[in-house]
Amino acid sequence: MEQKLKVGILGATGMVGQRFISLLENHPWFEVVTVAASPRSAGKTYEEAVGDRWKMDTPMPEAVKKLVVLNVNDVEHVASTVDFVFSAVDMSKDEIKAIEEAYAKTETPVVSNNSAHRWTPDVPMVVPEINADHFEVIKDQKKRLGTTRGFIAVKPNCSIQSYAPCLAAWKEFGPKELVVTTYQAISGAGKTFKDWPEMVGNIIPFIGGEEEKSEQEPLRVLGKVENGQIVKAELPKITCQCVRVPVLNGHTAAVFINFEKKPTKEQLIEKLVAFKGFPQEAELPSAPKQFIQYLEEDNRPQVTEDVNYERGMGVSIGRLREDTMFDYKFIGLSHNTVRGAAGGAVLCAEALTAKGYIAAK
Repeated sequence: MEQKLKVGILGATGMVGQRFISLLENHPWFEVVTVAASPRSAGKTYEEAVGDRWKMDTPMPEAVKKLVVLNVNDVEHVASTVDFVFSAVDMSKDEIKAIEEAYAKTETPVVSNNSAHRWTPDVPMVVPEINADHFEVIKDQKKRLGTTRGFIAVKPNCSIQSYAPCLAAWKEFGPKELVVTTYQAISGAGKTFKDWPEMVGNIIPFIGGEEEKSEQEPLRVLGKVENGQIVKAELPKITCQCVRVPVLNGHTAAVFINFEKKPTKEQLIEKLVAFKGFPQEAELPSAPKQFIQYLEEDNRPQVTEDVNYERGMGVSIGRLREDTMFDYKFIGLSHNTVRGAAGGAVLCAEALTAKGYIAAK
């Protein structure tokens, strides 16, 4: 790419916004030129606005420290400075829907980490390796919005990344029933142990809204485009429990699965490690070379060993074995704030750029 696209980050001071900042440092296609946040942060430099709340392992990039934070509600002004935006705003669902549409209507593409538009019929919700073809509904969304280049695309919930890719890899065997328990890191709530000390040595058996997302969102990702909207898949039926555990980064899933056709263990593993999609074919900058790895050891995947597989953009699967009540059971692991949040959104933006949906204004 001859000239980098100018990027804005909405909600730049929060944990996901910070992850966007760190992932986009030295990105070959994108350059962060604008950071926007709530009115209380507006007018400060990014360094001042974040203060001692920088939550990444790596230092704050020098290039953003002196950027003056804009008011995220000043839509026209923010939009005028960028080619597209990433959205990680912390607002109510209705407020997020409204502000993301407002940005899209300024002819600014919005790639969102938020859940507000995940069930808007003409908004693609994409894991790029699985359903990049869903981007085709953007043309119908633009008709509704009355735009020529502005639109909204979203990535799905972080909790499904550790098992939904398996369902795509195993599609030919007809996954039909899943029982899933996810063990979710505290960064999924935008927290560290420093600001959530009650999570040390603790488990909380409830995460608001998470079980419904974990049961339904894989069906939308596995669905198809019909008449300008996404129609979710009928199968598999999924039931899920979501538990918050004392881990900083990394969502683990314990999954039981039934198939319409009974594959062998060897066939299942072969499909996992061979699975790839548009990001690998197009060699997108953030794409993992191998999307899914299978680990043979009985005690893997583990958060401490495997969460950063493929720079946090890959998925690790292990302990695949036959079960007495279901066909098989397995363990999955994914990095919830990289693949599951900001990194997944960056990969979506790269796919949209490669397919011509995002370009310089």
